[in-house]
Amino acid sequence: MKDIRTYCKEILGLDLYLDEYLSELGKVLKSKKTKEDKKTICLIKETDGLFRILEKQGYDTKGKRSFICSLTERYMKKELDKTPFESYPLEMITFEEEIENQYRLVDLMHKHFDGFQALNEGDYGCHIKYGRPERTVEVEKVLAEYFGAEDAALVRGGGTGAIRALCFALIRNGNKVLVHDASMYMTTQITLEGLGAELIRADFNDFENIRLRLKEGVDVLYIQRVRQKLSDSYDTASIIKEARKIDPKIRILVDENYAVNKVRFLGAAIGADASAFSAFKLMGIPGIGIIAGNKDVIDIVHKQNYSGGGQVQGPEATEVLRSLVINPVLLGVQNRSVDEVVRRLEKGEVKHVEKALKANLEERIILVKLDLPIAREVIKEAIKRGGLPHPVGSESRYEVQTLFYRVAKVMLEEEPLYEKYVIRINPMRSGPETVIRILKESIEAVLG
Repeated sequence: MKDIRTYCKEILGLDLYLDEYLSELGKVLKSKKTKEDKKTICLIKETDGLFRILEKQGYDTKGKRSFICSLTERYMKKELDKTPFESYPLEMITFEEEIENQYRLVDLMHKHFDGFQALNEGDYGCHIKYGRPERTVEVEKVLAEYFGAEDAALVRGGGTGAIRALCFALIRNGNKVLVHDASMYMTTQITLEGLGAELIRADFNDFENIRLRLKEGVDVLYIQRVRQKLSDSYDTASIIKEARKIDPKIRILVDENYAVNKVRFLGAAIGADASAFSAFKLMGIPGIGIIAGNKDVIDIVHKQNYSGGGQVQGPEATEVLRSLVINPVLLGVQNRSVDEVVRRLEKGEVKHVEKALKANLEERIILVKLDLPIAREVIKEAIKRGGLPHPVGSESRYEVQTLFYRVAKVMLEEEPLYEKYVIRINPMRSGPETVIRILKESIEAVLG
């Protein structure tokens, strides 16, 4: 049974109940009771693989398929349910506050640009006074004021480029960098490893963990604003405040991707040295990142980015600002859709939806837990009905229709069975009626 045990553990995701499952499987195989073999509608690849191993080891599986498939589904669900399916989403600002953000940004544009400048796309090249386009400088001033920071910088490379530029500015070889004890974005990890930083891990959900590490001595505190694990509940503002009390000189960097215009304040506005994020995720053009923070930090970023080819040109900066204007209200509309979809699904509007959660695992999403392991098949059907097959920038200007997708890799590391039972849904610009209709039709199509 060794090969069978390995297969059930690695492919079926059974662990805690593996021995119990194998005992029941043995009883089914020994039983003389049979039933007409029918192809299962789900777990086709997994169960076919299991039957091949059983038959190779000499077990007679004729008439046993239905029993074994039913047994497998039951134990996979039992295994899944041992992991609490709860989330602790970020506290979102209200729709009215989103409208005020739009008004506030446009008011700042009035103060920084006269009417003729407002209709001018901007200049190119390294202005002799600034080392970058003059329009880019003016846009950075607007962004700094809008995000409540001393200064701001536009950089190339989107969110990843912004994080890298910020890390290059403040982290040196051998620096101890305190991070949350969870998987981080691959590009962030590569950046920190490339800089020769020593990663010190602590559970950010327990501030005593952070306190202990800070007192042992670290150079930089790096916080990812949105959730890395489904079980994460830490509050970035509280961490910044308490960390400053323990070590006023520590450098605090915040990855704000997917949180901008959703939370009330960036880390840079409440005590962090700087916040980094993507303009692409804020309806901007691809490949532009934003850093907002203390002037001494931004000065280093500009100094290190002196090359003409690294500059964000005037017209690009103008486009970033114009795109940002529409972002707050769009996010407010999207959040309303998320709230309504979750409310209706939790009322039982769609069969086979066991639970629906609001979450901030990357972008603001709905996590739908099904009572059958058909998530992958439902996603395929949703794509046929107009659902997006994969993210582009996650809430970028190119994503209009609803995203139906697998859960984030960090969730799969926490519980591999989520791949078979949980769907990640982002309405993007869709209303709740569209999301629920596609989900319902897709489940019905899978089940026939």
